[in-house]
Amino acid sequence: MSRRILVADDDEVIRQLIEVNLDLEGFEVFTAVDGIDALEKAREVDPAVVTLDVMMPRMTGWEAAARLRTDPETEHVKVVLLSARASEADQRRGSRLGVDAYLTKPFDPEELIAVVTKLCGDD
Repeated sequence: MSRRILVADDDEVIRQLIEVNLDLEGFEVFTAVDGIDALEKAREVDPAVVTLDVMMPRMTGWEAAARLRTDPETEHVKVVLLSARASEADQRRGSRLGVDAYLTKPFDPEELIAVVTKLCGDD
């Protein structure tokens, strides 16, 4: 399976942290600055996994995840939501959208790597 990952986060520091950690594990990492950028890049690079920050300008991670799921070109992509919002309601909302994992910030980079590796079928 592909080891191509798309990381979408409006916070440059977090985006770089995720990118560096995944890159060190041998993943091919692409980045996006918001939900709209993520949707455009997902169609371009056909990633195995997309990580989406929930709270982003222009389009939230919630909306981007929903659109990834309803687009025939991207419906197969695994989705990981990253959020400071850790409530049960938010996690249920992610489940209803069909996301594959929901990690709360601050997250352990090792946990993120483990989740992405599993979703890529490399475990």
